[in-house]
Amino acid sequence: MASLCLNSLPLPPPSQPPKLSEAPSPSSNSLNINSYYGTKGEAPKPIVVSGNPPTYVSAPGRRIVAVGDLHGDLDQTRCALEMAGVLSPDGQDLWTGGETVLIQLGDILDRGEDEIAILSLLRSLDIQAKDEGGAVFQVNGNHETMNVDGDFRYVETGGFDECIDFLEYLDDNRDDWEEAFVGWTGVSKQLKEDRKMPLNYWDPWNLVRRQKGVIARSILLRPGGPLACELARHAVVLKVNDWVFCHGGLIPNHVAYGVERMNREVSHWMRGLSDSDESDNPHFPFIATRGYDSVVWNRLYSRDTSELDDYQNNQIHSVLEETLHAVGAKAMVVGHTPQTTGANCKYNCSIWRIDVGMSSGVLNSRPEVLEIKDNKARVIRSKRETSSESQVVDFI
Repeated sequence: MASLCLNSLPLPPPSQPPKLSEAPSPSSNSLNINSYYGTKGEAPKPIVVSGNPPTYVSAPGRRIVAVGDLHGDLDQTRCALEMAGVLSPDGQDLWTGGETVLIQLGDILDRGEDEIAILSLLRSLDIQAKDEGGAVFQVNGNHETMNVDGDFRYVETGGFDECIDFLEYLDDNRDDWEEAFVGWTGVSKQLKEDRKMPLNYWDPWNLVRRQKGVIARSILLRPGGPLACELARHAVVLKVNDWVFCHGGLIPNHVAYGVERMNREVSHWMRGLSDSDESDNPHFPFIATRGYDSVVWNRLYSRDTSELDDYQNNQIHSVLEETLHAVGAKAMVVGHTPQTTGANCKYNCSIWRIDVGMSSGVLNSRPEVLEIKDNKARVIRSKRETSSESQVVDFI
C-alpha cells in the first residue's frame, strides 16, 4: 500500500460542483428534483426529493425509520439497523428494508473508531435501497460541522488512525471515488485488525502517527476535502412527509431565514465554495452551525421537562408549535442530547428525542430506533421488545 503523502491531496468526489459564483442559483422555481423508483417488480409510487442537498421529501406510503447519534461505533450501528429491519444480520451489509426510508440524525463523527466506515455503510445502503424503492438520508450534526471547522477535540486515537488508513486507501483508488468510498467498510475491518498492536501513548512512533492522523483528518475534512464534500451531500434540516428531522432543533427564526437556504449554505461551506470570485473563503453558515440556538446545537426541546416549571414548559411548547406550523409539519424528530431513559416524546408527542447515547464512546446504551408507519410512531428497543401502547401515537 502506498505511504501517506502529506503534500498531495486525493481526488475529490467527481460530483463536486464548480464555484458557487459559476453555478446557477437555486430558486423556488428551479428545485433539484430527483425521484427514486424501485427497479425490482412493480414500481411503487416514487419518492420525490426536492432541494440540493435534499430538503423536502415526499415518500408516499413508506415506512420511515429514524436512528440517532452513532459516534463512530460500527457494531452498535449495525445492531440498530438490524433491529430496524434494514440491514442483514449475516455481516454482508445488505439492505433488507425494501421500500423503507431510513433517516440518520447526525453525529456519526467523533468519540469512536469507525466513523468513515459508518458513512461508507450508509452510502452503500442508500444505493441498495434505491433499487428496492427505498432510500437512506442523513442530516449533519454539530460534530460533523465541528470537524469541517477543524475542531478535533473529541476525536479518538482510532479515529485519527482510520483517517490515515483511508487517505492511503484513496491514494491507491483515485479513479473512482464512489466505488472506493462504498467499499471502505469492508476494507477498514482488516486494516483495523492490523494496527491493533499495543503502543505506549508516549512512544515516539505513536506521537508521530498521531501527528500524521491530525494532518490526514485535516486533508479529508477541511472545506473542499473529500469527506467534507461527502458530508455536503446531506442537509441540516430534512422534511419527510409531515415530519421534520434535524440534529438539535428547529425554531421559528430558522424557518424565517429559510430551511433550504440554510441547507444550501452549509453545503457550500463544506464544499469550500466561495460566494464570489473575489472571495476565497466560503461564507460561514452561523445560524445553522454556531451558537446555542443554531440548528445543530439547539437543546431547547431536549431538556428534562421535570426540571422546568409550567411557564417554561408552556413557552417551549408554544415555540415548538409555531415552528411546526411554519414549516408545515406535524412533528419533529431530534438527536443531539442523550436521553438516559430511552427515546421518548414530549409536548403531546410533537417532539421525539431519539439520541440514546448508544455509542460505546458515550453511554454504551442499548440501541433504539424510531419507526413511523401510517402516521403512527413507536420506539423499537430490541427484536423482542417494542414500545408500550402509550408510546404509539396516531397523528391522523
